[in-house]
Amino acid sequence: MLVGLLDLLEMKGFTFKNRIVMPPMGTGLASANGAVTDSLIEHYTSRSKSLGLVIVEHSYVTLQGKVSEKQLGIHDDCLVSGLEELSSNVHATSTPVVIQINHGGRRCNKEITGLQPVAPSSTEDAKKLKVKEIEALVEAYAMAADRAMKAGFDGVELHGAHGYLLNQFYSPLSNKRRDRYGGSLENRIRFPLEVVENVKERVGRRLLLYRMGSDDLDPKGTTIEDSKKFAVKLEEAGVDIIDVSGGLCGDGQSIAQFQDLHGYFIPQAQEIKKVVNIPIIGVGGITEPEYANKIIQEERVDLVAVGRGLLNDPDWAIKAIKKLKSVP
Repeated sequence: MLVGLLDLLEMKGFTFKNRIVMPPMGTGLASANGAVTDSLIEHYTSRSKSLGLVIVEHSYVTLQGKVSEKQLGIHDDCLVSGLEELSSNVHATSTPVVIQINHGGRRCNKEITGLQPVAPSSTEDAKKLKVKEIEALVEAYAMAADRAMKAGFDGVELHGAHGYLLNQFYSPLSNKRRDRYGGSLENRIRFPLEVVENVKERVGRRLLLYRMGSDDLDPKGTTIEDSKKFAVKLEEAGVDIIDVSGGLCGDGQSIAQFQDLHGYFIPQAQEIKKVVNIPIIGVGGITEPEYANKIIQEERVDLVAVGRGLLNDPDWAIKAIKKLKSVP
């Protein structure tokens, strides 16, 4: 049976009414201390009505991991009530919703946090994490996942892409350590997998997604062959869905040669899909419903993330469904 963009996907008791995903995109609509605002709730509820899945933007797991001034936070129990209001409003549209949790690592700014940024290895602006600090960060991710569960989200996505902390450990471009957290691929994925395993315990029967920085697009960085091995380990550790994006090359927005291309990380997603048995989300400047439908029909990916389209038009999914249903 041919499966397309408009088909259901059922897993772990959750039903995605189609294969359209709203990916996590920072809005700058949270309060200065990371709390949910009415504007943030409106942003998501206005876009979630006809989606298969909503992934709420990256939320910092510690103050030291905060990247931007009005970034959403999940680092403090006082934020749970606002997050619960956000999840319940999205649920009112009959759409599952998960929240992405993140630590910015060396991409953080001391002027914003008041704290020295940290990283796998020392840089001009960031200090190298000690092993005890790494262990504490594993627990910080787990506590953030606890808050997400208390707030009623259907799951958590770990942000392991776009040059943030988990991605920094994975990439040899940013990880120059010589202990058990650096060097070989096995060592570089140790911290991300420890986070996965601890967050999995907190998420339980709900969904665990991992946004993978699948390719640094640099001969000295991570390659798709590395990521295929990593993906197998993620599946073994209990990840339910892998969301395939870019690594230290960024999220695609800053890569000039990709600006006019549809699905610029679909080739990487397709390669990952070959080695795992869990659903794969494809992403990369996808704005045309016909293309999104085609790559699912061709079994290159299982779900399609549409970022720019939904940012520009909250009704993108409604219009896409209508358009595809009108095709004979």
